[in-house]
Amino acid sequence: MTDNTQNPAVSPKGFVAMLLLCIFLGSFGAHRFYVGKPVTAVLMLLTLGGLGIWAIIDWIYIVVGRFEDKNGLQIKVG
Repeated sequence: MTDNTQNPAVSPKGFVAMLLLCIFLGSFGAHRFYVGKPVTAVLMLLTLGGLGIWAIIDWIYIVVGRFEDKNGLQIKVG
């Protein structure tokens, strides 16, 4: 019998690259450009990451594995 409980699809984007972009260039939206979300990346760039708050929230989402790329696939370790 086949087990139908599969893991959700994972993005091909790298977790480490994403995390480093968010840490060092998060206020400029670099991590959002990386995953293919240019509209929100430009908004982050214009607001300096929502004065840092938006960048911190994104960092938390990345660390806990809940951040998604443009296709809705989660970016996870491994």
